[in-house]
Amino acid sequence: MVPNIVEDIFSTSFKSVNQDSPLSACLSLLKEEATPVLVVVNSKGKYVGVIAHRWIVRSRSDPATTKVETLMRSAPTVSLQDSLSKVARLMITSGISLLPVFKGDKMAGIVTDDAVIKGAVVGKWGNTKVEDVMTKKPFLVEETESVGAVLSLFREHGISHLPVVKDGSLVGIVSIKDIITGIFQPRQRQTVGDIAGEKSPVLSISAKGIMTKPVITVLPETTLKDAVAKMQKFDITSLIVISKGRPAGILTRRDLLEPLAEMELPKQRITVQFSVKGVKMDDFQRGIIMEDFESFAQKYQKTLEAGTLFVYMKTHGTNYKGQRLIHCRLQFRTRRGSFFSSSEGYGVEATFHTALGRLERQLLRSQELAHEPEYAKKYLRRIDFPSTEL
Repeated sequence: MVPNIVEDIFSTSFKSVNQDSPLSACLSLLKEEATPVLVVVNSKGKYVGVIAHRWIVRSRSDPATTKVETLMRSAPTVSLQDSLSKVARLMITSGISLLPVFKGDKMAGIVTDDAVIKGAVVGKWGNTKVEDVMTKKPFLVEETESVGAVLSLFREHGISHLPVVKDGSLVGIVSIKDIITGIFQPRQRQTVGDIAGEKSPVLSISAKGIMTKPVITVLPETTLKDAVAKMQKFDITSLIVISKGRPAGILTRRDLLEPLAEMELPKQRITVQFSVKGVKMDDFQRGIIMEDFESFAQKYQKTLEAGTLFVYMKTHGTNYKGQRLIHCRLQFRTRRGSFFSSSEGYGVEATFHTALGRLERQLLRSQELAHEPEYAKKYLRRIDFPSTEL
């Protein structure tokens, strides 16, 4: 049977923690769990939220005295009849890889991103080639680069894995998990501090010193079914795609979830999906952003026919006149490839507008739109892009 709905893949077995328990109780349970997310319940055993391992290790809270409810979040709920595509969309927009499953007003179990992906590749979609969904031309880091440089790339581009190379050849892979568990956690002792608070000598450690090796790889023509099976066999969340002996792409769980999320969206359209963390938007700001998007969609509807613009926004860093720095990352998945851009700023509308402008430059500079060179040149001149790039 090919899994189509939550009822086909959900689990009734899961670990939970009381909202009044200290964070240290979570850390003990998470060591035993394959999925780094726990269900949070109240004193009556009823679901109230979820808590993830990464939220704990990135906080400044003392795990011995801080209660779980301080860091827990409300996750979208799903029903037994919801489709895998809908679940994938909810996971992307919420940034949470484990969602509670409800039957009526009672929690029946959980569904994880791993279960969704594993279920989806059982059907015809599992015969899709890796090259059709992977992130092409991934960012690379030399083995001599510092942890600080790696973290800068993670932050700037909203990624969590980087292939490590030596003279262009793949020698390892480094993830945010490698940095947290290999460097920062051992130094945290009784408290859990975030990366920004660590001393510079730690950030000067080379990528070679913390990378994982050997790297598990696949070929561009590998099927998604085989790629997912390899992920499960080695208990990893990403695969490096090799072509002619060099890294040609990277396949992560998010790369697998995003096309799943698009499956039930209207065809022949350019659509948008938002994932917002800690960013407050009023109706006026949301209206301006949607106007920007509608203008963008109308411009490329005829050329690209269909695509999904994924918008990831979160706050971080210092305050400026009462506003927190906003990081915006865009990923535009189309039939002709994926395009990325990012920006940082102190205003929601301006930050999104800047990122969208950078994305449009990439589109117009790409060979994918080479059949419309005149329009591309006019646009690039209008935004004062260097003439050498035309």
